[in-house]
Amino acid sequence: MSTDSSSGARTELQIQTESWLAEHRIDEVEAVIPDMAGVPRGKFFPARKFLRHNLRLPESVFLQGITGDYGEVPGDLYDIDPDLHLEPDYNTLRIVPWTNEPTASVIVDCYRRDRVPLNHAPRQVLKRILKLYEDKGWKPVIAPEVEFYLVKQNTDPDYPLEAPVGRAGRKETAGRMYSIESVNEFDPIIEDIYDYCDAMEIDADSLSHEDGAGQLEVNFLHGDPLDIADQVFLFKRVAREAAFKHGIYATFMAKPMEGQPGSALHLHQSVVDVKSGENLFSQPDGAISPLFRAFIAGLQKYVPDALILFGPYVNSYRRFTRYLAAPINVQWGYDNRTVGLRVPHSDAANRRVENRIPGADVNPYLAIAASLACGYMGMIEGLEPSEPLSGSAYKLEQGLARDMFAALDLMEASDPLHEIFGREFVQLYCAIKRVEHETYFQVISPWEREHLLLNV
Repeated sequence: MSTDSSSGARTELQIQTESWLAEHRIDEVEAVIPDMAGVPRGKFFPARKFLRHNLRLPESVFLQGITGDYGEVPGDLYDIDPDLHLEPDYNTLRIVPWTNEPTASVIVDCYRRDRVPLNHAPRQVLKRILKLYEDKGWKPVIAPEVEFYLVKQNTDPDYPLEAPVGRAGRKETAGRMYSIESVNEFDPIIEDIYDYCDAMEIDADSLSHEDGAGQLEVNFLHGDPLDIADQVFLFKRVAREAAFKHGIYATFMAKPMEGQPGSALHLHQSVVDVKSGENLFSQPDGAISPLFRAFIAGLQKYVPDALILFGPYVNSYRRFTRYLAAPINVQWGYDNRTVGLRVPHSDAANRRVENRIPGADVNPYLAIAASLACGYMGMIEGLEPSEPLSGSAYKLEQGLARDMFAALDLMEASDPLHEIFGREFVQLYCAIKRVEHETYFQVISPWEREHLLLNV
């Protein structure tokens, strides 16, 4: 539904929304927020009551990690756990196509008392970064590539994941990059994914088979970063629901299977001048601009410190493995897929840089915000990048943290990241990640039982 929630009286919005709900015979409405992990939280409402409700959720939903545990932060605000007031963004109102009863979904923004935005809510974090660009007369443009695996249903987490069985009745194998026949093995799921995307106004474009067994990639057309983040947030649910329908799982884990490539969320980024519409990464004669070099330099300088936003879980760091289709440093180069920052060949109008570091497991709002923030700081500071790399970046040193704990330390020690994201966000986010890491550390792994049980 296309409705401008920033203009016109609320009664007008109510009339338009009521009309849309009636036109589509909607019975239920989901009011959802993306939490720190990018997981949908919220409430269901009967459609006839949705617009009459004062929507609220406890603020503690933004302090809870993926395990269900809560981060520890100083102060007593979260002890009393006050309500957040939720305001629907009616531009995000969409049909939910997989439900039995006609259902709609709308993404909501969060406010404290007196309509003060909740600055550490992921959607608001992205808005904060976009405002910095807006104040400069700049507009960033994003085009993501989302990788994920289809896997056999796994109801016992003690067992490794297995590749799914396709229409031929045989288990999917690895090494089938761009294979049309391998995609055809899962045509019914893929058709449902596209049908669901159409119903939810998700601009998914091309789809291809990646190198892993059952690994797919969907490309999105370029667009406004907030709208793109909303679409990726919704797409993850679309893929899971389509897979559930056919008795398998879709997973966005960064490294779901041993010996297989990890899954990424590659971000193609450019910046245009709002007044002229020209790509700021190119000069009038088509040559690369100083701002383009500065944007890359900002990524090189600040991405290592912001890595916990691009690799948010213990599993994320298994993906950063030499020679397995994932970057290990922040080198940059032209049409070079071994580097963390790739510049695809293009004409001057479409010049962009692809950040290949984020995993598919990221919160898309935070990953996009972090990538744009790093580039922004480079542009503001007038930084200079290293020379572009023409050879393999895998032959160079590891330039990214190898574990979650080291990444947390880097972010907590970075004053520029505290400044651009807000200290409250950094404090809360890192508190959640530390409790997640502690929960993981309590688990005894199969590796430990195999190698230590009878040998030490």
